Amino acid sequence: MPGPQTFKEMHMATERWEIDPSHSGIHFSVRHLVIAKVRGQFSRWSGVLVVPDGDFTKATVEAVIDASSIETGVADRDAHLKSADFFDVANFPEVAFSASRFDAQGDGHGRLAGSLTIKGVTKDIVLDVERHGQAKDPWGNERAAFSATVSIDRKDFGLTWNQVLETGGVMVGERVNLEIEIEAVRQAATKAA
Repeated sequence: MPGPQTFKEMHMATERWEIDPSHSGIHFSVRHLVIAKVRGQFSRWSGVLVVPDGDFTKATVEAVIDASSIETGVADRDAHLKSADFFDVANFPEVAFSASRFDAQGDGHGRLAGSLTIKGVTKDIVLDVERHGQAKDPWGNERAAFSATVSIDRKDFGLTWNQVLETGGVMVGERVNLEIEIEAVRQAATKAA
């Protein structure tokens, strides 16, 4: 049973910041034929940061990506990525990320620990995050910007398809590098009922 709240806890303001997808991006790169990189992005996704008392180091983060929005610039490759060989979007339409622990490293940098779910498999990951500051846009909205990077092993999430090359390598690399740019907008406060 939870104990009594302190005066500070009872008067803590919680801010909700929604990610603006038109000014944000989730990009990835993976090795192709061992020698080159293929780059792509997800074009449809949403997310929110819940920030207690304006302290982003205590924020929780939730994001949901429409897996069928994967784009690499090649229609046939995108169709293959959406198939059961990779994301299997017919059965697993969403990729989800949830985080609630941030370890500040100083100078606007830190590590955000959370869980990533792809194709029904959830794994813990840690993103390297950089905070770029806050500003008001011309319409009076408060905005905050961040960038984050992480490298994951796609096989950990059941994305195991590959093809062995005559040279002994494989067609698709195992490591996927994610680069995320976030611009979040503080939402108007709502009064508790």
